[in-house]
Amino acid sequence: MKILRAGDHKRMPWKNGGGETVEIAVSPEDAGLAGFDWRVSMATVATNGPFSIFPGIDRTLVILDGNGMVLDIEGSAPVLLTTASDPLAFPADIPVSARLQDGAITDLNVMTRRDGLAHTLSRIDVAGYRIVALPSSTSLFLCHRGAVSFRWNDEAGVLAAGDTLLIENAAGTELKIDGDAKCYLASITTG
Repeated sequence: MKILRAGDHKRMPWKNGGGETVEIAVSPEDAGLAGFDWRVSMATVATNGPFSIFPGIDRTLVILDGNGMVLDIEGSAPVLLTTASDPLAFPADIPVSARLQDGAITDLNVMTRRDGLAHTLSRIDVAGYRIVALPSSTSLFLCHRGAVSFRWNDEAGVLAAGDTLLIENAAGTELKIDGDAKCYLASITTG
């Protein structure tokens, strides 16, 4: 288990040079944009334009802040995403372009290499005490707004806004959390 503090996240340019991303976690550690197995990041989208292409990668995206954007995904009808929308999964290796609704947005991206990994992303609203089942070996629990205290096995701590808890060998365990926060759980599986 490792706490990834918001102030330590790595800032880097988008693959297509169109903006900046904040890398929360990547595997293998220090992998570049062409060589990761999985990656969790946040990006601010300030202008309309194309998404970066990642061959062999599947992506799930959710809007964290802002008034939303429309995604034009090749082969699909346009999709409006807002902070109320469920996470949207789509291939990262087909043309996708974004049109902002009203100003910049911040999104959360989870990406995995299709030939050996899969992932899910879910929103978890915390209002008091709750238990979150961890179904996969690698779990990342992001506290987006607010703060939570947590207990996993014999370890405990606190996550502030922007902090992420990375848990390896998590399958079949439970994360006990308490607080008032808007959070997200990324689960990464082999297969």
